[in-house]
Amino acid sequence: MLDTRQGQRDSVAKITHCLRAAAVRKIDLNNFHVATNGMVRDINSRILLNLVRKHQPVSRADLTRYSGLQRSTVSVITEQLLSKRWLKEGAVGDLPRGRKPTFLHLNAERCGAVGVAVQHDITMLGLATLDSQFIAQETIPTGKDPDEFISRLSRCIVDLMRSRPQMTYGGIGISLPGRVDISTGRLIFAPSLTWNNLDLRTPIEAATGLPVQLENAANACALAEAGSGKYTDHVNNLLAVTVSQGIGVGIILHGQLVRGAGGMAGEFGHVAQMLHGPRCRCGNEGCWEVLANNVAAVRYYTDEVTAHNGRGSRRNTAQLSFNDILRLAEKGDIKASKALNRMAYHLGEGLAMLVAGLSPDFIVVVGEVTRAWTVVEPVINEVLERRQLGGRCTRILPSDPETQPRLRGAVALVLQKYFSAPPVS
Repeated sequence: MLDTRQGQRDSVAKITHCLRAAAVRKIDLNNFHVATNGMVRDINSRILLNLVRKHQPVSRADLTRYSGLQRSTVSVITEQLLSKRWLKEGAVGDLPRGRKPTFLHLNAERCGAVGVAVQHDITMLGLATLDSQFIAQETIPTGKDPDEFISRLSRCIVDLMRSRPQMTYGGIGISLPGRVDISTGRLIFAPSLTWNNLDLRTPIEAATGLPVQLENAANACALAEAGSGKYTDHVNNLLAVTVSQGIGVGIILHGQLVRGAGGMAGEFGHVAQMLHGPRCRCGNEGCWEVLANNVAAVRYYTDEVTAHNGRGSRRNTAQLSFNDILRLAEKGDIKASKALNRMAYHLGEGLAMLVAGLSPDFIVVVGEVTRAWTVVEPVINEVLERRQLGGRCTRILPSDPETQPRLRGAVALVLQKYFSAPPVS
């Protein structure tokens, strides 16, 4: 009984520490969760589950030290997690004296996730284990007809799941190049797809029998980086900027994803950067997106070629892609390098806006442009240095395309329900 009370006091102390760290967070009296003994146990379980994920293989003694909980509390919770198959025991440690520790691991096979990353031309699918490791992947064309795409995507998901019949899945996460209405789960704004007010959730749930979580790609990438990113240990303020056919911004502030009213927060790509600039797909002129996305780099290259070789040469560049520009720049093509520099300048202008307005610890840039980071980074840094207010604290970092950040973000949408903090107040 005394140990139970001590465990509760430990948990209350931890919750109090978290509340002090987010002291300005307002309690929503229209939507709140009161603290219960069950919630305390749930919080402690998730803390230990996250600590195992981070430090595995790890002993119970190490978990006690990392968490600050009583040893008996750690023992009870780990036994519960073992009995529910969230954890598994591994090798026995070797100590000169005393009881030899048994190391704990996350049971990666306990629950899996289906991740789907939709882009304007291709859609990537992946089956991932509880530790976010992909065990199967596939790519399909996105296509123009949304109904046909949903049907093909559903069949592909079912086929992938059937290829691993021993796995159980917690759900399907779908990252989208547009904005999702969080109340209805409908895709409501996706200029690069030209799909409007589309319900993906209902038909995919019906076809697969799994719950579907939809999210803007930038938000999904931000969640993945905040949860298990390479640079983000002890970081509570982070932005993920996705650069492709469009530009999206996912915002994590004080450890919380910022969605805004209707889930539309983060549409900085459609903030005007140039008066009377090129027309954007949203209908406005001079948006950050239309100046700094992949299509802009192709346009800048075409302008360079036309300026040197005349208008007739424009036909020769009509079929170029952004990947072509990257390959040309890698081969030393001066016009391609100039196009990337111009793209980087406008990218830096928008990043300077984010730094001044939100002051995050990190901004992680996601997209093919990171393949040319040695070219674009100096230009971006020059813009930021010129526009900084006071001392610059924000670090601008590229994601690694090999880690497939959009697909990893889609998986994070499913796995966050096991590892994220439960709602309090």
